[in-house]
Amino acid sequence: MNPYVAYKQQTVSTLTPVEIVIRGYDECEKQLNRAILYIESKEYVEAHKALDKASELVLAFRTSLDMQAGGEISQNLDALYGYYFQQIIEADMKKDVSKLQAILPDIAELRDAFVQISVMPKGNFMAAGNVLTGTAG
Repeated sequence: MNPYVAYKQQTVSTLTPVEIVIRGYDECEKQLNRAILYIESKEYVEAHKALDKASELVLAFRTSLDMQAGGEISQNLDALYGYYFQQIIEADMKKDVSKLQAILPDIAELRDAFVQISVMPKGNFMAAGNVLTGTAG
């Protein structure tokens, strides 16, 4: 096995669920920013690839929510993720960077919220992280 691939697999396997979500948000932001650059330079195939990756991440966030335990927080996140997904699809269809620019600050804010959760004391961290990542306590 390629040593780099082995290292990446080991790194991911040692992350907490919240850390995985943070990395997902980082990647989503990266793909959205790439898509903006590609659309502006009229590289639409590459823009589509970046938006496809971003939309897959948003769907992963959405499907990982624990709707039973998460209550209102999970419902609100579910609605946000649905909106983000819709904006990404519309941006891809219309080649409209303004739709992506509108959701990027929200994505960054949610990422920052998960960073705050990751530094909470263990008991609080587990409760908050489980609701938002759909993992059992």
